[in-house]
Amino acid sequence: MLGGFQQQQQSIPDAPAPQAAGDLSGLRNQVAPGKATSPDAVQATPPPTAPPPSQTSSSSDAQPTPQQDNTPQQESPEIPKAGDSGAFLIRTGITYVDVPVTVRDKKHQLVAGLTWRQFKIFEDGVRQRIAFFSVDPRPISTAFVIDQSLPSDVMAKVNQSLSAVTGAFTPADTVAIFAYNSGTSMVSDFTGAQGARLPAAFEKAKSSGRDMGVVSPGGPLDNGMTINGKQVDPNLSPQRGNAGFIVIPKEIHPLNDAILAAAKVLAQQPKERRKVLYVISDGKESGSKASYKEVVRYLLTNNISVYGTLVGDSAMWGVGYLDKWHIPLLPTMRDNIMPKYALATGGALESQFSENGIQTSFAKITDSVRSAYTLGYYTRAGVMSDRFHKITVNVEVPNLEVTAKDGYYPSASMRQ
Repeated sequence: MLGGFQQQQQSIPDAPAPQAAGDLSGLRNQVAPGKATSPDAVQATPPPTAPPPSQTSSSSDAQPTPQQDNTPQQESPEIPKAGDSGAFLIRTGITYVDVPVTVRDKKHQLVAGLTWRQFKIFEDGVRQRIAFFSVDPRPISTAFVIDQSLPSDVMAKVNQSLSAVTGAFTPADTVAIFAYNSGTSMVSDFTGAQGARLPAAFEKAKSSGRDMGVVSPGGPLDNGMTINGKQVDPNLSPQRGNAGFIVIPKEIHPLNDAILAAAKVLAQQPKERRKVLYVISDGKESGSKASYKEVVRYLLTNNISVYGTLVGDSAMWGVGYLDKWHIPLLPTMRDNIMPKYALATGGALESQFSENGIQTSFAKITDSVRSAYTLGYYTRAGVMSDRFHKITVNVEVPNLEVTAKDGYYPSASMRQ
């Protein structure tokens, strides 16, 4: 009996070794209610393996980080098809910065044919990825600001040149007209550039200008007329420090206020349009309630570029287009604030004396606006911040002049 028991005990196989609990995800699509699973199917399922550390992802990697080096950008930006210049991808909760860029050569001729690979754009010194690139012209919304405080002879040339303005625009463009003397008025709200209303509005904007009298340093009337030794006009009486000369009231040229008033209306134009503020003036500023800094901030916040034609004593004989290198060096610019506006917003100026020169300046500037490259990038700057962000655009082609706005202030309108 004992020997038979030992033989029976040896026939019992060894128990399987303990195994760690396995993942049952491998049985997916192999087990159904009421259906058995064959052993072969279970054995064919490979055991789950953990991904290598280099392939693990986290939520922080989902957001792209700004490119901060000078290596060439590999990923191409969004480039709309011809005739579809207003196309944008809608990305919710992202701040988009639109940067129009004009490129000229040494002879001030517009340069075409550049590609996005030849541009580099920096925000606060940090390289940004170009997310949008276009060479197609956008419809233009232009707010004209006409200085009616010009001398009468200069104003006459401006009046004659206004009839040629409509020829510089296309049917898709819109134009508004503002004028200022001692105050600012809106002559016409935005209307079609090729409509019948615009020529009538320019006619209404014409003015006789100011008669600029010349003060004589001597003569019996220098101190004004007197009756019984008293001045008939107390404004002409000698004052301390003027050596008995006639006291001339300070002139009022509220250019800052006029630009701000036009910019507020221009900012309401559709987002896909190029917003241009075109000033015809000698650039003199005095008596405005708004400061230059306040107006520039509003212009940059709303992506408005300031262009203009300098006339009167701010113009220079033989000088047409004024680039950013020559504008600050002109000796007659001391009382002219227009170059500062053009440089800050990425605009341009023309300096013209003659009526024909003023007319051609309209066509030249609108041509430069239509020939601008449009670059765009997405920034991490929050719209709740009011800090100024510096923008620098470089072109990797020698001897070219690049014109773009100095920077921007974040705003809710930049969110997409």
